[in-house]
Amino acid sequence: MRLILSIILIAGLGPQTYAQTIGQNKQPGAPFTLAVKSQLVVETVVVKDKQGKPITGLTAKDFTLTEDGAPQTIKFCEYQSLPSTPVPVAPTSQEDIKLYKRLTRTQLAPEDPESLRYKDRRLLALYFDMTAMRPGEQLRALAAAEKFIRTQITEADLVSILRYQGGSVDVLQDFTADRNKLLSILQTLVVGEGQGSDETIDDASSADIGAAFGQDDSEFNVFNTDRQLSALETAAKMLGQLNEKKSLVYFASGLRLNGIDNQAQLHATIDSAIRAGVSFWPIDARGLVAGAPLGDATQGSPGNAGMYTGAAAQAVQTNFQQSQDTLYALAADTGGKALFDNNDLTRGIVQAQQAISDYYVLGYYTTNTELNGRFRRIKVTLNNDATAKLEFRQGYFAGKQFNKFTAVDKERQLEDALMLEDPVTELTIAMEINYFQLNRAEYFVPIVVKIPGRELALAKRGGADHTLIDFVGEIKDVYGGTTVTNVRDNVNVKLSDATAAELAHRPIEYDAGFTLLPGKYLIKFLARDDETGRIGTYETSFVIPNLNKEDKHVPISSVVLSSQRVDSKDALYNSGSAKDQAKAAAANPLVQDGKKLIPSVTRVFAQGRELYVYLQGYEQAAATRPLVAYVSLYKEQTQVFETPPIAVTPATSTRLEPVPLSFSIGLGQLAAGQYDCQVTILDPTDQKSSFWRSQLLIQP
Repeated sequence: MRLILSIILIAGLGPQTYAQTIGQNKQPGAPFTLAVKSQLVVETVVVKDKQGKPITGLTAKDFTLTEDGAPQTIKFCEYQSLPSTPVPVAPTSQEDIKLYKRLTRTQLAPEDPESLRYKDRRLLALYFDMTAMRPGEQLRALAAAEKFIRTQITEADLVSILRYQGGSVDVLQDFTADRNKLLSILQTLVVGEGQGSDETIDDASSADIGAAFGQDDSEFNVFNTDRQLSALETAAKMLGQLNEKKSLVYFASGLRLNGIDNQAQLHATIDSAIRAGVSFWPIDARGLVAGAPLGDATQGSPGNAGMYTGAAAQAVQTNFQQSQDTLYALAADTGGKALFDNNDLTRGIVQAQQAISDYYVLGYYTTNTELNGRFRRIKVTLNNDATAKLEFRQGYFAGKQFNKFTAVDKERQLEDALMLEDPVTELTIAMEINYFQLNRAEYFVPIVVKIPGRELALAKRGGADHTLIDFVGEIKDVYGGTTVTNVRDNVNVKLSDATAAELAHRPIEYDAGFTLLPGKYLIKFLARDDETGRIGTYETSFVIPNLNKEDKHVPISSVVLSSQRVDSKDALYNSGSAKDQAKAAAANPLVQDGKKLIPSVTRVFAQGRELYVYLQGYEQAAATRPLVAYVSLYKEQTQVFETPPIAVTPATSTRLEPVPLSFSIGLGQLAAGQYDCQVTILDPTDQKSSFWRSQLLIQP
């Protein structure tokens, strides 16, 4: 549960110190740099004569290529010669068989522009969607792939194996011609894995499970289908790093859209495949199905009036047809072909193989440099032979600049960045996570995110300076892999002239609060400058300990180091109503007497300022005995400072009662340098103690 969100301009160490952190300003007389961007477009063209035989020996001068009617200069032209004769896998003895142990990857090896890493090679990617295929269908898909590799693969074929299990697209094997390696990879795939994400039906054919009425399954189905299509889009983008023709053989058990809810993601997936030069070849792993009118034994009887009127039987047939319609659309719109109602699934792979014959790779730098996301139509003709038949991509969608993004585009960019395992780090982000026990079960977890204000673009709108910042984040249970809670905010921070000038050399801070149970979590947090589209990512794991089980030491919260207390009403941005903000402030232990303690994320403090130290101790049983605490500073293993000990007694209560321990240390008497800060907590009655230690830096 999110409790409080705010953005505060933090008083930093001064312009000079911060410039050293993120880089120096350009000095007068510095060399002038001219940046020129160009967009390389790669087009694959199949050229055949009247008899259907490939025409060889052509060069770039033999082609005329236009984009939206504008002639383009072809920079390179490469001919790809691909034989089609299958070569059976060579028999190997038991001693020659290798075990190919490898780590699963998330990217294919790319190739440089204007280079063809896989010249005269046919690229086939076998993509297994394990989330929706039942075990029997997974067996058929894996058997078909194994049969193809053993009996149908040619010397020109390179095969890659990709798998989707619901969380990410895994590259199990990059493109290779090593058949034994491919076969060993297929044998590592576990039949039955990835289950639990298959779509549930909510119509007249639904099984009667006798449960009480609850939220229907349509909402789950919408997101599940979007995830499957988004995974296909990810695979297409990976293959787009290669200039050659690519075919993605998609093993699935149908893919049913939920009305118009999945149309945006379907279009995005198809557009990405067209832009990447990837054709989809879906294979329905269910094969030839003779379905029972009211469903098979994998689900219960409908048990409603529809089974007597024919509505249930019609719903079964309609759902099946719709699941194949989506596969047909993916194939037809990308230049592939779907295989339906056929138990020989290998035939679908062979169709994808035979579709890639000899072709030319043409590359040009488009003269249209505008990134508006619009479709650009391509036309290729042969100069000296009007009778030749040419097959090529009819066009592609241009890239789109961030200032051209629609609201949907912006949301999709954040969603994609959140799903990426390779984080986007265009903005600098630092974060601190703390925890404080609320009761026997729950903990309040405040997070503080610091972003250098200099990295955010300022814009002039409506006569006032402001900066737009998008925040999105999620917290996942490490062991279960489920999302526990999330945060999403679009913040329009209005700035006065004075504040806008300070933002150029001081960071801003964003904080949020959550209520969590003890456990190990993974947090991923993104911030985006909504003026430029630059994104920063912060990702880390953290543990919320179960302090109820602590019996050897004094149970304590995390320790907060700070150099600033600010009035809550001075925040540049606060979410929620005044009532909600007051309720959130009451739950936040860092807010006291209307002032908020701002944690120092970087733990760098200015000489002459105050160092605030705050933590809580906890009495596990109703008691009024005091806790004693003090703070020590060490430099090079030598103690240079120690506060007088304080003794705090909790109020009398039958509940868990926190013991707040707060210190204020003047840093003017300490020399600049690096120190070890140690907090010691003692329980004289039970003769228990706890120690906390961390490094900090004091700068002049």
